[in-house]
Amino acid sequence: MDFLSSAVLLLFIMDPFGNIPVFHGILQGIPRERRLRIIARELAFAYLVLAGFLLAGRPVLAYLGLQQPALGIAGGLILFLIALGMVFPQHGLHAERESKEDPFLVPLAVPMVAGPSAIAVLLLLVSRDPDRWPVWLGALSAAWAVTAAVLLASTFLWECMGRRGVRAIEKLVGMLLIMMAVQMFLDGLKIYLGLG
Repeated sequence: MDFLSSAVLLLFIMDPFGNIPVFHGILQGIPRERRLRIIARELAFAYLVLAGFLLAGRPVLAYLGLQQPALGIAGGLILFLIALGMVFPQHGLHAERESKEDPFLVPLAVPMVAGPSAIAVLLLLVSRDPDRWPVWLGALSAAWAVTAAVLLASTFLWECMGRRGVRAIEKLVGMLLIMMAVQMFLDGLKIYLGLG
């Protein structure tokens, strides 16, 4: 996997358009000027969590005795389940709630942006080719920058596109992620069976 394909995959997994309704729902009780500061803070937290897993992933995997096929299969399954939730949303998965509380780290930074599938993909990338960690960090940074731009403009986008427009984009991204998840699962299975 190269820089561009890994950046696109991470961008799809972070799902900025799919997160617009969640961010809007959680922050709608908070004044607009304070909302931007909260979104920026939560995005910074998400980046630190993801970069931490990327940089510390190799020793953690070695300590736990996890190998690349296990990561590929588990990452594919997690990504598949999340993508299914994007295509066929269930009540509660992306539930909106009005609150005047300031969400801190959870649920906006983790797991909405820095979710288990993004962490699994980063661990998989660094386990496959640990010497290319600067490339993976660059891909993560590029995907995060696009996600940050979309989510910081989420109030404006929500007003322009409306709920239906945002949901249509999320379903399209979900379909692409399902295909990527199946490929990730098959790659892990192929390596495990010694066919790759």
